[in-house]
Amino acid sequence: MSKPVTIIMVEDDEGHARLIERNIRRSGVNNEIKPFTNGTDAIRYLFGADGSGSAHKDEALLILLDLNLPDMSGIDILRRVKENTHLKAAPVVVLTTTDDAQEIKRCYDLGCNVYITKPVNYENFANAIRQLGLFFSVIQVPQAET
Repeated sequence: MSKPVTIIMVEDDEGHARLIERNIRRSGVNNEIKPFTNGTDAIRYLFGADGSGSAHKDEALLILLDLNLPDMSGIDILRRVKENTHLKAAPVVVLTTTDDAQEIKRCYDLGCNVYITKPVNYENFANAIRQLGLFFSVIQVPQAET
């Protein structure tokens, strides 16, 4: 039996983080959510003490990633995750205010699975997050290679 998916949420805006979690829960997803407000802490968690990423090799992870973080670019985190043997199978959902076509293409080229632009309008944002919660409720996260 596979382990439940752990959702890694990298989001520096506390209000957005609460909204994301609330709407994920509303859609019936009760998986553990590990929140990080900066890239440094998220990288430290994902790659572990030895920096190899092997600490999570037997875990099913789904990464929610904001691109605009206070200490580094989410693009750098995406690149590092997708280049790592132990983490590359983890789906990455980019959830950000950046709607630049080149930035979106770059994220898909690097291996993101879904790119969602956070609308400035609260209702549109809440609706996008509700849809994300429904997405989580139906996807199957592949097991990482061992």
